[in-house]
Amino acid sequence: MSKFDEKVALYKQFMDDRNLRSNTELLAAVTKGLGPSIYKADAETVSGSDAKELATVKNNFLIKKLGLTDSKELDEGIEEVMERIGKSERKKYRAVVYYMLVKKFDKESVYGF
Repeated sequence: MSKFDEKVALYKQFMDDRNLRSNTELLAAVTKGLGPSIYKADAETVSGSDAKELATVKNNFLIKKLGLTDSKELDEGIEEVMERIGKSERKKYRAVVYYMLVKKFDKESVYGF
């Protein structure tokens, strides 16, 4: 199993352990889109309490990557995802957060789904 496949399996298990439904192929596509950042401990996770980090998720992923328009709904969507993963969860994997945001905003088409 490649390092990439190991990461996807880790993220899938993380979601399964929290009863978060997932499509493995879409999760793999979102993970692939993150590039080498998944192999760096700090970049691999999202801090749900860091306003700067959440602004980066909003601006670089939701607006630039997914093509959404800046609105209050984006902030609410990020907040909802953070709550579903669990505010006290220390490892909010970026691939899982982004996957859940893709599903939340029905943007699977960006990844060919």
